[in-house]
Amino acid sequence: MTLPDPSVAAEITHVLVGYSPVMLGKLDAALLAGSVLVVEEPEVIAARGIEDLVGRHRCVGALVAAPSQDEEHPQRVVAAVPRPPRVRAVVPVVEYGVVAAAALAEAWGLPGAGPKAARVLRDKALLRETVAGTDLAQPAWARARRPQDVEDFRARYGGACVLKPAARQASLGVQLLDAGDDTAAAWAHTTTADEATLRAGYPDGGYLVEQRLRGPEVSVEAVVHDGVVGFTNITAKLVQDSRHPVEVGHTVPAALPEGTSEALRGAVQVLVDATGFRSGVLHSEWILDGGRPHLVECAGRLPGGGITVLIDLAYTTDILADLLGVLDADDPRPAPPRRASAGAAVRFLTAPAGLVTDVHGAAEARTAPGVHELHLAVAPGHTVEPVTSSWQRAGFVIATGAHAAEAARRAEYAASRVTLRTVAEGGAER
Repeated sequence: MTLPDPSVAAEITHVLVGYSPVMLGKLDAALLAGSVLVVEEPEVIAARGIEDLVGRHRCVGALVAAPSQDEEHPQRVVAAVPRPPRVRAVVPVVEYGVVAAAALAEAWGLPGAGPKAARVLRDKALLRETVAGTDLAQPAWARARRPQDVEDFRARYGGACVLKPAARQASLGVQLLDAGDDTAAAWAHTTTADEATLRAGYPDGGYLVEQRLRGPEVSVEAVVHDGVVGFTNITAKLVQDSRHPVEVGHTVPAALPEGTSEALRGAVQVLVDATGFRSGVLHSEWILDGGRPHLVECAGRLPGGGITVLIDLAYTTDILADLLGVLDADDPRPAPPRRASAGAAVRFLTAPAGLVTDVHGAAEARTAPGVHELHLAVAPGHTVEPVTSSWQRAGFVIATGAHAAEAARRAEYAASRVTLRTVAEGGAER
């Protein structure tokens, strides 16, 4: 699909690959009216009902349906999307648009991740192979093409392993297996987990089986300009106690020994060098096994899970503006390191699986000390599924404090005020 009108194309300064209502809401206030072109898959446009996107957001001048998730043939999106004459930046908005964004930026002579780095970041197995020659620590791993591959790997590690897709997000399909767990059932879950409204029907990307690591989990958010790491933040993570390691909380900045923080920042620069990543934001995840950072995975986009909000609150900054700055061909602006001036935390709400009958305590939680935002994703009448990915959480509370520990306590207190009652199949209240 071509742009609808030459006069519309002339106003476009920013091309977003993928749809995010949250990002567009921020850009409505930051960019000129009609200055944004959104590129999205036809299937996703239909599934999410965004055919009228131009009318929903002040900043959006056009929506183009194009093969933005065809990672094997990125030239297709380059051929499908004409270059707006005044375009300044191409922004990867969603996980499945990282490769296409890099391809468009490269074709148009604009800053970006670079096609090679983008492809590496979208394939967790390829990322493992790429950093294998560096001094970065990572778990033992193997590609898994069938359940027997998982069985063979587990046998070498006492029956424990991690099974996960190579090209998904939001902990989708990720499972922690221990001795005695059913490999066939785990394989069936991992290989069928999908995001029907977010992802078009391209090949699945394969699967990995990895060694289980033990230790605190963190992520590092880094703004990179021309291969040099600038601003970095370290986020402390809480993960639910389940075979499905879905995050249930984030705290910014992570309270770590300075030596560990320095090791993480240095590891991100090694990661940048190894992948050839040029400009953009990296969201890398690590496990501190034995106190040493071990790479879990890395995304070439802004983080989810409320982390961008936490960063903005803790550092009094705007990480989206930082991203636009390093991607701006007309006025490139590196984001220098800075220190947090406060703490911020998010705690996610969960409920027992079943039909939601009552939601109590939301008003009290909203007025609790330090609460910045409370969002409920469910209401009476909704059915809650067991939490096996980030998409199934019931809501969240974001709170701030003078430091990270206070923010975490406030978020946990506010979350504890909210009670979600459900009725399981058969009528028992939970």
